[in-house]
Amino acid sequence: MESKLSNYVPLVEFLGSVLGSHCEVVLHDVSNIESSIVAIKNSHVSSRKVGGSLTDLALQILKEKSYLEKDFLINYSGKTKDGKVVRSSTFFIKDESGNVAGMLCINMDVSSLVETRNHLEELIQGVSIAAPGGLNLEGKCLDAVVKPIEDLHTSIEDLTTSIIMKTLSEVEVPPDRMSPEEKMRVVQRLSEKGVFLIKGAVAEVAKHLKTSEATVYRYNSKIDQ
Repeated sequence: MESKLSNYVPLVEFLGSVLGSHCEVVLHDVSNIESSIVAIKNSHVSSRKVGGSLTDLALQILKEKSYLEKDFLINYSGKTKDGKVVRSSTFFIKDESGNVAGMLCINMDVSSLVETRNHLEELIQGVSIAAPGGLNLEGKCLDAVVKPIEDLHTSIEDLTTSIIMKTLSEVEVPPDRMSPEEKMRVVQRLSEKGVFLIKGAVAEVAKHLKTSEATVYRYNSKIDQ
């Protein structure tokens, strides 16, 4: 762990204690994707621990280098492996050149709040609201939860598989019926999501696409041209 990041370790403990047990605070060292978590407080929220990996969103941030334009991301939705809904924010810890060295993340478990809102929305569905001019507007139920953009996985293997399966679900054609062009588009999308930053990802992608590792490498080579 870089000395710059070590200065943030006490902050993890501090924030976790101040914000309470429903708030998980995590410090990531992005130089080690597979074991990026170097400090964590209130780990029961996601069941992760020191030595755990980056998230799918963090991989995409590294791939797109969006940290060069922003210092932080706030109030986006995520979910844990066991289905908890979390509201998350991430602060980018940068070096002197502006490159990201670490990420300080806060994940607030809002599952109970979402459940309460769902119950309230069930109660008010169908209630007519008197509007100006004598019009009656029928009450409508809003989407209960904003679609999560981040998954908090407990292992690098789960993370890799999740990204691959999610990407394949976006394609109507099953892998064994895909053309080479369709498979290359899948590989390109996976590359955009940063999956190939993970060690061993090529083998996993090849297995799910029902092709060889050499073919996946060839697709990547064409994409990079």
